Order: sequence, then structure tokens, then C-alpha cells
Amino acid sequence: MTPTLMWEARAADGRRDELLDHVRERAAVALAGAERHELFVADGGRVVVIAVGVPAGTTLPEPPGELLARPPHSRGSDRVDP
Repeated sequence: MTPTLMWEARAADGRRDELLDHVRERAAVALAGAERHELFVADGGRVVVIAVGVPAGTTLPEPPGELLARPPHSRGSDRVDP
């Protein structure tokens, strides 16, 4: 099993691209030790990060409040090989 992080934040109206840029910059540093990480965008201005191979308890720094519609949330899980 491989520790995996799912992190999600919802952008304030019209600020998704700014939030994505902010997360992109911070993820590169905060997840430097990860096996890999990927960024996604979804309906409703959501920005999602999936990071595989991270130490337990890893998360991303909270973005500036003006970029957010609600606080980010994250949860850890273990990737299981098929």
C-alpha cells in the first residue's frame, strides 16, 4: 500500500485560475518528496490535488482566504495495487 493524499479547495467566484496557480506553486514545494502528484479542476471552481507516495499527515498550506469559497479539506488514504 502507498500513502496517498487527496486535497480539495473551492475557489471564490471567478478566482479558480488564481487558486490553481497558487496551488501549483505550493504543491511543487510541499509535495517534493511524493512519488507523483497531479492537479485537477472540477465544476464549481474546485481545485483538486492527488499526491501518491507522501508521508502520513502531509497536506498543502492553506491558500489566501480571498481565493476561497470555503476552506480546503484533505484526507489521506492508501493506494492499493489491483
